[in-house]
Amino acid sequence: MTKAVTRSSGNVFVDLGYSPDEAAILQMRADLMADLRKVIKARRLTQAKAAELFGVRQSRVSDLIRGKWERFSLEMLITLATRAGMRVTLQKAA
Repeated sequence: MTKAVTRSSGNVFVDLGYSPDEAAILQMRADLMADLRKVIKARRLTQAKAAELFGVRQSRVSDLIRGKWERFSLEMLITLATRAGMRVTLQKAA
């Protein structure tokens, strides 16, 4: 039995049927959440210490770690990244 393989557009959210503009925002949110989780892991932060760093409740850090992306706006993720000392930039596509 042969299965059909569909080539990715490069953005999973476009592939899932989101409009290009919405998919771009969702991809940025997913990337920022992954980067924030990497910061927590690299610095060996407990959820409580990460909450102090980010200036949020521990339950918000739990949501972040568990990938609850629907609970975070792009603006909030940028704020958390900035509080963690990250520099958030937007690059123009080639």
